[in-house]
Amino acid sequence: MKVTLSFEETVSSDVSIMVDVLRASTTITTTLDKFSEIIPCFSPEEAFKLRKETGGVIAGERKGAKIEGFDIGNSPTAINEFETDAETLILTTSNGTRILEKMNSKVLIGCMNNAEAVAEASINLAKTHIDLVMAGVWGNFAIEDFLAGGEIIYLISEKCSECEISEYAKSAVLASRDYDEVKKAFYESTSGNKLKNLGYEKDIEYCLCKNSTKNVGIYKNNKINKINFK
Repeated sequence: MKVTLSFEETVSSDVSIMVDVLRASTTITTTLDKFSEIIPCFSPEEAFKLRKETGGVIAGERKGAKIEGFDIGNSPTAINEFETDAETLILTTSNGTRILEKMNSKVLIGCMNNAEAVAEASINLAKTHIDLVMAGVWGNFAIEDFLAGGEIIYLISEKCSECEISEYAKSAVLASRDYDEVKKAFYESTSGNKLKNLGYEKDIEYCLCKNSTKNVGIYKNNKINKINFK
């Protein structure tokens, strides 16, 4: 099994893991506790249209801030506190949902919260190639995605002794081993500083929690649902 690390676009036609840890992939993973499905969309206008069609809740951000007229922002802690009877969440974000549009492989959603669960799910699904795909920030490298990707790759390598890890992926694993430095990097990153300035510091703390859930989302037919291995 080959394991690689990529930026924005996957190099695998087998299994890919999208990582946008601050905050789309963490929000999606958390949402699976409260909603039966997530519809990622690529503009606020599309989100408003989908709300009319589905009766779902619309969530999302641009430049980190909640979009005007939306029910909720792209915030895992806010999702936890949000009360609704709706079954569908419609989500649009600056980076994570944007890159899903380009994916042609089996796509899982990964973050620190579900690192072990998504590692196991990717091994169960993949035949030849697992690719971790960092969302970044508007076309730029994001250190938090590199480090979260490293955590997931480390767990894949621990569970799959025959995996062939690319050197780029190995570098992310090495960078992710010092958890105190990882936490510091999250808070001091471009995304981290933006979230602190917007009053979302609790989201950073939440996004740093390792293996707090078994939820793993799979993106298929333009929807994300919780994967269920029996």
